[in-house]
Amino acid sequence: MIGAALGASGAALQGLLRNPLAEPGLLGTSASAGLGAVLALYYGWAAVFPLALPIAAISTSAVGTLVLLLAAGWRAGSLTLILAGIAVSSLTLALTALAMNLASDPFAMGEMVLWLMGSLKDRSLEDVALAAPFVATGLVLLHGSGRGLDALTLGEDAAASLGIDMLRLRCRVVLGSALAVGAAVAVAGTVGFVGLIVPHLLRPLVRHYPSALLLPSALGGALLVTVADIAVRLIPARNELMLGVLTSLVGTPFFLFLIFKEAPHDRSLCE
Repeated sequence: MIGAALGASGAALQGLLRNPLAEPGLLGTSASAGLGAVLALYYGWAAVFPLALPIAAISTSAVGTLVLLLAAGWRAGSLTLILAGIAVSSLTLALTALAMNLASDPFAMGEMVLWLMGSLKDRSLEDVALAAPFVATGLVLLHGSGRGLDALTLGEDAAASLGIDMLRLRCRVVLGSALAVGAAVAVAGTVGFVGLIVPHLLRPLVRHYPSALLLPSALGGALLVTVADIAVRLIPARNELMLGVLTSLVGTPFFLFLIFKEAPHDRSLCE
């Protein structure tokens, strides 16, 4: 479920922005969701109201995504998008660190740190039941955006001439990504680069159609997270390696490879 949310969200954001480097973690969506979840833990909302954690994560995830899109623009190049994502991530991470720094209970601060690393350890069916409705709703919204994303490959003017409501399409993708990623982060913590790696590996197999990429990305993301979770449990270590740490170790070199690959074709690098 976690991998499906991240994989489908990454594919949808790449289609919406027409940018192969768009991904929830790189754009600050995951960090924004993490801020909301940390605030829910810090103020004790999660202990009083179980839905406070996903609601807070989803709300801050949506706000972070909207701030990014307003700052970078809908037609942002790779460099502009990355810089805007860094700005959003830096702000949300700073606020997250502030909340942790002000935490009066050392145990609570340690719990926040471990949670932010991302893990499926000790998760139960209660966690699944908590996140499933939000993830399912987000995936349905993203799947319903497929036709619009296909038309958007021709450009915004062409998509509008085909009857696509661009404002509605953008709101659908932003809300769907916020619901899916926010719920995933609320349950598993921050697990990065799944939404970047999976769509890139599967895109050549679906002839680069965004609508055809959504379902395979969801399934591929679920498979990748499952394999990564098994790997962290099998790797011999004094303390179990966290899932988010492993995906970052694998995803960062992949991300750098994509930057070097896209740089010659990115006009924003020459501005």
